[in-house]
Amino acid sequence: MSDAAMPQLLVGKTAVVMGIQNDFSIAYHIAEAFGAAGARLAMSVVDERPLRYTKKLEERYPGSFTFTCNVANDADLDAMQETLKRECGTVDAYVHAVAFSPKEALSAPFAQTTREQWQISLDISSYSLVAAAQRIAPLMPDGGSMMALTYLGADRYFPGYNIAGVAKAALESSVRYLAGDFGPRLIRVNGISSGPLKTAAARGIDRFSDMYETLAGSAPLARPFHQSDVAKTAVFLASDLSAAITGEVIFVDNGYHIMGMSIPREEFGG
Repeated sequence: MSDAAMPQLLVGKTAVVMGIQNDFSIAYHIAEAFGAAGARLAMSVVDERPLRYTKKLEERYPGSFTFTCNVANDADLDAMQETLKRECGTVDAYVHAVAFSPKEALSAPFAQTTREQWQISLDISSYSLVAAAQRIAPLMPDGGSMMALTYLGADRYFPGYNIAGVAKAALESSVRYLAGDFGPRLIRVNGISSGPLKTAAARGIDRFSDMYETLAGSAPLARPFHQSDVAKTAVFLASDLSAAITGEVIFVDNGYHIMGMSIPREEFGG
């Protein structure tokens, strides 16, 4: 969707997008959609490598900026809060698009997960939402919207997804508990469960191609699936149109999550 075609639902709002890696990242496409919808962008990256991608968005959407934040470091998270307070004053929307599991934990059977692999995965992929929300909620004095990216592997078994699925389950539960805690402050917290997309993170999953092709061949909707589909849902959740929605996980996957079994699309009834 072009900038001209994107509804201006976020004019006057400031949106923090955490987890951009490159221009294939779902987070990148969400930031792009937020900018096209009128938001000012505050983009978080873990190190300097993604800066050439966020620079494109800064040039396209004046007033936007990028900062570094390692979510495993409390000092970085504190610095994030101070940066946002200084540069923005208040925040209206926050997107958590951060996940990491050691490669060995994704290639070996789940039953072989080590304590260290568990701690790293749950810390970075799940607790980081809670830690970031603690710092961003005070910057939402008039309410706002927080959202986290998740996947169907949170409640279904996908071979090779392993500890990443357990971490997503913890993330989704955290969404519900944060929604309960922050509801009186009019801060909405929701999850977006995206179908599999070809991103840098996906390359670390041994059987990702199977996951991707299963959706492409057997999801109810016979249409291409792209990062922009997730981004448009994020714009909706960041806007006032979703004012009464919190604690939900919204599936954006061409309907694949409803399937009880994978069958070729031509075998569908109707």
